[in-house]
Amino acid sequence: MAYNPQLVVSRAPHIKIKVETTRQIMGEVMLALLPAALFGVYLFGANSAAVILSAVGGAVVTEAVFQRRLTGLTALVGDGSAALTGLLLALTLPPSISPGYAAAGGVAAILFGKVLQGGLGRNLFNPALVGRALMLVIWPAAMTTWVSPVDGTSAATALGGGEFTVQALFLGTVPGSIGETSALFLLAGALFLWFRSRIEWRIPLMFILGALVTALLFGADPLVHMLGGGLMIGALYMATDWVTSPMTRSGKVIFGIGCGVLTVLIRELGRFPEGITYSILLMNAVVPLLDRYLKRKALGEA
Repeated sequence: MAYNPQLVVSRAPHIKIKVETTRQIMGEVMLALLPAALFGVYLFGANSAAVILSAVGGAVVTEAVFQRRLTGLTALVGDGSAALTGLLLALTLPPSISPGYAAAGGVAAILFGKVLQGGLGRNLFNPALVGRALMLVIWPAAMTTWVSPVDGTSAATALGGGEFTVQALFLGTVPGSIGETSALFLLAGALFLWFRSRIEWRIPLMFILGALVTALLFGADPLVHMLGGGLMIGALYMATDWVTSPMTRSGKVIFGIGCGVLTVLIRELGRFPEGITYSILLMNAVVPLLDRYLKRKALGEA
């Protein structure tokens, strides 16, 4: 009789899984973002690379300094979470912004979005978006100045009144933030994360559907809202953050719809043409309530 491991009697545990580290998970998310980042550098030039390196550097150095001072530990600096925060922040920044501003944003993202909220796994708000929100308040002009990928001159984005074909919007050859313009590369990276079970479909799908339906109610072009700004990177990579998103399936659906609806409301009724930052941060604040009132009942609980 051939050897069959299922017939072997042994001590527990009988079901074993491979333990995955935070560093591995963060590395895979950064790998998924790499195509969009490289395309942004190719499209907008060397300053985009400097912005990415500065934001990542500011985030990593800040975490290393405060982690050592507050806990005396240095091992967690290498888990990749700070580098991912800096990368996400950089990809939402204009390609013409000063690398110094980007570095300051990386510092703010870790300090106010992570360290002062308790550290990795305890933060209520997405750290990269906290950093971006602060940059919008401090440097509003620099954060809303866009350039053409063709000649580097000032240009309007699709949400700001620029007119572009759907093909250009999907491929990303339009003015915008460094890593948000190409829906193609963002979707490719998200598909990789989905196959690796790093993200699940409810939040992104509900986010996009909520935005599309709300745009239609306003009589706006839903494709421009979906492809013309930061909706794709927000829905696929930021709203799906494990720490700051709901735990239950119903909570994820409500969270995603809320993000999409708020995004379009801010875009259509607010001063800024973009609304991703504040919509996700507002819904982050609702997550504890969603987890509390939509949690599953324990076995045997009435």
